[in-house]
Amino acid sequence: MPATADPAARRHAAWYRQPVLWLGIAIFVASLAGCVWMIVLGMHHGDTPLETSPTVFGVPVSAHSSPRPPPSGPTR
Repeated sequence: MPATADPAARRHAAWYRQPVLWLGIAIFVASLAGCVWMIVLGMHHGDTPLETSPTVFGVPVSAHSSPRPPPSGPTR
């Protein structure tokens, strides 16, 4: 497409006159607003703790208690 020197044609083809660009901006802003809204909802409605077994995916939930190692004798 050859460049024209006509100012009216250049104004008509300016970036802010492209509806696809504005649609993309609107979708982007709406998705950001939706993400923020989901974060706010998540903060207001906390999860209730669940009763689980002592392990989750095979990993103990808390540290196990083991007897202390016997005291070592005097070093030589």
